Amino acid sequence: MSHMTYLEASVVGLIQGVTELFPVSSLGHNVLIPALVGGSWAADLNVAAPESPYLAYIVGLHVATAIALLIYFWRDWLRIIGGFFSSIKDREIKTVDQKMAWMIILATIPVGLVGVKFEHTFRVLFGDPIRAAIFLMVNGVILFAGEKFRTRKSLAADAELAADADAQGRRVVRPARAAAPSTAVAGAAVAAAAGAGPGGTASGVAAVPGGPAPAMHASGHRAERQLESARAYAADARLTQVGYWQALLIGSAQILALFAGISRDGVVMVAGMFRGLSRQDAARFSFLLSTPVIFAAGVLKVGDLFGPLGDGIRGQVLVGSILSGVGAYLSVRFLMKYFQTRTLTPFAIYCLVLGLGSTIYLSVH
Repeated sequence: MSHMTYLEASVVGLIQGVTELFPVSSLGHNVLIPALVGGSWAADLNVAAPESPYLAYIVGLHVATAIALLIYFWRDWLRIIGGFFSSIKDREIKTVDQKMAWMIILATIPVGLVGVKFEHTFRVLFGDPIRAAIFLMVNGVILFAGEKFRTRKSLAADAELAADADAQGRRVVRPARAAAPSTAVAGAAVAAAAGAGPGGTASGVAAVPGGPAPAMHASGHRAERQLESARAYAADARLTQVGYWQALLIGSAQILALFAGISRDGVVMVAGMFRGLSRQDAARFSFLLSTPVIFAAGVLKVGDLFGPLGDGIRGQVLVGSILSGVGAYLSVRFLMKYFQTRTLTPFAIYCLVLGLGSTIYLSVH
């Protein structure tokens, strides 16, 4: 007999994909929504039930979310994975890609160790809807405090990125409107995206070995892709300046996301800004860090769905996974642009309002 309807699976899948990347806690929403709807939803979608198929389902959806992240960042992951293998082959860590690979590995170790040991315990113990609502409010406080008490270094990093973006916009706005940009303009645009100044030296990431070369014969969509690659490489070059110890501390913040209601990406962004990253770079680092963690969590649970826990819901799993992947891909595209100019404050307000309202409703209902 099915433990989950297609409507339930569809709603949960879409919510999982969107809220996994928005800093509002996917697990918190997946615990709260069934309780708020009530009826069969509360019975079918109970994450705290022993050997819950719903728990296996929502964690299994992480595979679809991770695939969406891999698709969005596939060029970056090719570079980073290549950097990992080249560091082993050369027995040195010098390039930006090599450093990024090892920063991600180190930053993932703490949550990996804690998650393997306590993940199920945390999710069952704190899967109570009222507790999830309370932790959602805590998440809102964390996001609000992260914006309110940002360090001078983080604010300066934001200002520097804004100034660079403004300068680059003035430099390429006219060529961008031309029907057929010259090769010199295309090359200059890519160099500008990497932070290069008029003299050819990059601001903050000058002459980084192994970086993407300026495109001398690109136009249209190809030139746009190369601009994006250059900007991504420049961001990674800035991130590597943080260092391994700071990356470990930032990555450790992911442990808090084991509590239903605390957002992985939200706390990592706040930790990154606290350590001096710009908001935009903190968001990028959080998404890159999330990919292996989300994928590993999904792989560990997806096997359960091929056993007794998956009986009667495998079709629902497929539908939910598709919606989760689509939602995650659209979300990361939106958020990468959103955090270039906007803050975590709207998400903080949302978490506080939803958490408080849910706590009151569930307490009196």
